[in-house]
This record gives sequence, C-alpha cells and structure tokens, in this order.
Amino acid sequence: MKIATVLGTRPEIIKMAPIIDEISKRNIDQIILHTGQHYDKEMSDNFFRDLEIRTPDYNIHVGSGTHGKQTGLMMKGIEEILLDEKPDIVLVQGDTNAVLAGALVASKLHIAIGHVEAGLRSYDMTMPEEINRRAADVTSSMYFIPTEESAINLLSEGFSHKNMFITGNTVVDACFRHLEIAEKRGFEEESLKKLNIDNMENILTLTMHRAENVDDKQRVTNIIEALKELDDMNIIFPIHPRTKNTLQNFGLFDELNNLKHVHIIKPLGYLDFLLLTSKSALILTDSGGLQEEAITLDVPALTLRYNTERPETVTAGGNILVGSDKEAIIKNARKILDDGEFAQKMKNAVNPYGQGESAKLTVDAIEENFQRGLLDIKAPEDIMTSFKREMKLIDEDINVKEFEEKHQALIHMVFDGTSMKFPKDDLNLKGMIVSFDLFEK
Repeated sequence: MKIATVLGTRPEIIKMAPIIDEISKRNIDQIILHTGQHYDKEMSDNFFRDLEIRTPDYNIHVGSGTHGKQTGLMMKGIEEILLDEKPDIVLVQGDTNAVLAGALVASKLHIAIGHVEAGLRSYDMTMPEEINRRAADVTSSMYFIPTEESAINLLSEGFSHKNMFITGNTVVDACFRHLEIAEKRGFEEESLKKLNIDNMENILTLTMHRAENVDDKQRVTNIIEALKELDDMNIIFPIHPRTKNTLQNFGLFDELNNLKHVHIIKPLGYLDFLLLTSKSALILTDSGGLQEEAITLDVPALTLRYNTERPETVTAGGNILVGSDKEAIIKNARKILDDGEFAQKMKNAVNPYGQGESAKLTVDAIEENFQRGLLDIKAPEDIMTSFKREMKLIDEDINVKEFEEKHQALIHMVFDGTSMKFPKDDLNLKGMIVSFDLFEK
C-alpha cells in the first residue's frame, strides 16, 4: 500500500505530523507532497525539521496568488506527481486550497481520498475554507471525523455512515507530541527569552488574521478598543505579515503598537508558540485550529468570530464566541480573569477531540479498508437497483447493523426524541425515529 499526503500550510503540517509518524512506524510506503502555499521559510520549511518529520518528497512551490491561480497551479503539480506515483489513497487535511486541489485531482484520477478533519461546518459560505471543506467531503472516500457532531453534519448531507470514522482530532496528538519535543530540547527557557518581556504573568495570547476581521476597519478598531481596556494583561501578539500591512494601511498599527501592555512580535516558530499558548491565562483568536489547541491545553479561549466550525469547543465550555464586539470581548475576558471559579470551569472543559489516539485510529481504518479492497475505485458493474427513502419509528429490539442487513437498507439519520445520534453498528434502534434508504431486493 502507498499513501500520499498533501500538505500546504503550517496547520496542515502540524496536524498531519502524528499521522505521518504513524505511517512511518508501520513501514507503509508513503510520499509527502508540499504545495508550498506557505512559501515563507519561517512559516513552513522549518516545521519539518522542528517537528521531527521527514522532508517532503515533492514541493510544488506555488507561493501566493489569487484563489483560482493558486489552486490551478497546485492541481497541475499534484496531478503530475500522482500520475507518476500511483498511490492507493491521498490524504488531505482540513480546509485549505491545498485540500481542494488534492481532493479534486485525486477524484478525477479515481484515487481514493481520505479527508482528515472531515465534516466541519461553519455554514458561512463567504469563507473560502467552508467551500474547500465541503468540496473535499463531496469527493472523499473515507472521512476521518473529529466528533459525532461533525459526523451528523455529513449524515444530514446524505453521506454514508459506512465511510465515516470518528477518530477524534489529530490536534490532540500533535499538542502532546510537540510539547514533548519542545521540552526535550529545552525550548521553554529560550522561548521566554525571545519575547524580551520582563513580566511573564497574566499572559493573553492574541492571534488575528482572518479577512473578515483584519480587512474590516470597523471590526478591527473595535477589537483594538477592547484591548486598550485589558491593560492589566501582558498581551502578546505574534502578528501575521498580512495583518500588519492591513493595520498600517488603516493607520491603526502605531496606535496598537504604542500600548505598553501590548507586545507585537514577529511570528513565532510553532514550538515557541505552542509553549506560549500553554502558559497563557487567556487566548483571544480568530483561528480555527487555535480553538482546538486551547481546549487541549486547558486554556480558556475567546473567539473573534460570529460563527465557528468548531462548535464542540463552545458546547464543552472551553470557548466563547465574541465576534468583534468590544463590550462582549471585555465582559467575557474580565469574567475569565477575575472570576477564578468560572476560569477553572473553562479550563476543566472536557476535550471533545479525544485523548490523542486519532493518528492510530486513522491509519487502522486505512489499513483495514485497503485489505478489504475498499480503496479501489471502479466503475459500477451492476445495474443500479431502485430504492425508496423512508422514515419510521422503530418498535423492534434491533441494532443498526441488524436492521440494515434485514431490510437491505442504509440508515442516514437516527433521532432518539432529544438529539441526533450517529448510527454505530451496535446502536439499538428501539424507540428511535430512523431515516433510511430501502434498496430493492
């Protein structure tokens, strides 16, 4: 078996490192394709060395550009490599242009696609990430899903539960793995020195890069006004180059930089940043991945967005959506910083993304599907049978697997009267409302 992994950005490299590790441990043939979407050396190349994973076998070097240009160049480069390498499955992670390009190319070449972190939905179609993740799910053969809630998103869109694997999120594996690497190398002391800040108490780590915030002068002004009032905190802001340029164009950069309690620094290396966030009292972010890392590191998070594809973090109690609302930011930050009981409750939120076994579960599922011949994508050999879609209340004592075998059915949705349930094989359906496709016998 040969597995190809497509990487494009820093978060993809971070989250796929545990899976790349697991594939290597099992001596499975693998190739790593790096699209070069993050072309700055500080933002990408050094990760492979820092995270102790092998250098990519291919780098397409697409660099920056419009969505169409960047995705097109990626597709051209990925196609050439896949035609030559002929992998059994292509793994993509998340919701970047690299994910979209890898998924589209592999699907047209009839190569199985495994979407790691599948099923996330913000339902905000103005986000390019939402378009990318939906397109990747449409083309995928295997879905590696962080939570049951994300699985239900896919079920509601008509995807088969037989291709879904609730693995947790590799962000947990990655945090554990990478903190261990950082501590082994003595990164903590060096990381703090790099910040050149006398008082490392009351740290608030800020990240802000999304266009809906930094490209909107009113929104970013509101956020800065909130930061001004959190003057008892050491606000550490590793600023993205694009964010810095935008703030300068708005005439807001100097205003923010002149605040004594705000420390604007260059982007940190990942291990340095991971240590910084782990030492923080609070994280203020518009990043998707940092919402996951915060709850994994037991650090309360306020998210500068009006929606999130990580709603589990909010439901669990480790994350609060505040948008760019000045009052909401201040009110919730003060409650976390001043109310020890409330802060502890957020820190103790149960992590919905598992305990760090996602990489193992993912590769287990790939190996099993390969052995069963389920990675082969072939044109249908049987004439399509008719089916009808039904919904009914189940009054017999029967589980999902037994029901599907007995009725030649495929269950889509299960409702227990209170909430939707993922149709695991051993789930007893008695008393539940079930939506299913009934195939002609």
